[in-house]
Amino acid sequence: MLSGPPTGDELFPPFEGFPKEGISFLQKLKRNNNRPWFQKHKEEYEQLVKFPMQCLIASLARKLADDAPEILFNARKSIFRIYRDVRFSKNKAPYKTNIAASFDFRGKKSPTETPGLYLGIEPGAIFTGGGLYMPSGDQLKAIRRSIADNPDEFLDIVRNRAFKRTFGEVMGEKLQKAPLGYPKDHAMIGFLRHKQFYVGMESGHEPCLRPGFADTVAQVFRDAMPFVRWLMRTTSAR
Repeated sequence: MLSGPPTGDELFPPFEGFPKEGISFLQKLKRNNNRPWFQKHKEEYEQLVKFPMQCLIASLARKLADDAPEILFNARKSIFRIYRDVRFSKNKAPYKTNIAASFDFRGKKSPTETPGLYLGIEPGAIFTGGGLYMPSGDQLKAIRRSIADNPDEFLDIVRNRAFKRTFGEVMGEKLQKAPLGYPKDHAMIGFLRHKQFYVGMESGHEPCLRPGFADTVAQVFRDAMPFVRWLMRTTSAR
């Protein structure tokens, strides 16, 4: 029998793994991405997809209370809405076919995106990581200036053993040429050419079916935090 989400201030129970039926629901939604079908099966989404994600977030909040106290893990507010914004998209499918959440610094309000942590789950794929996916022009300038002016601080983070083991390198799109104001032979040019600054781990969806997935995500987030904190310091000091 399906168990519904808690009500009021009742705590979400410990994460026990996503049910296979939740992954199956997302697969079915991909084939039936329309309002009549979703409305008919909305309760399944709430119980098989959204509720397990809320339990996972609540578990992460407890596991990372000491290691990332400045990050807000809110089981009710951190999850992205299932509804797509189709106003400016050629793809008019009304629903997302994944479940995802972002975790931001407490109390940080900004008209632009701010650094944080991210988790996305869909049939066949999981992405767990953090950083700054769509930095503004001013944020990019601040990041590049910090890398150029204080390279050792940045390199200490991205060459750290835990960072290298978990992520390998900084991810994201890069400019074809050196950014304006920096010579093409700059010692840090490989990083200065980045247009995005994020890190992450990718896998199939199978790990999320196990209770230990919460521990795996928590450890990835721990390994990402030095990089995420550096981005926050850098972009907040403009």
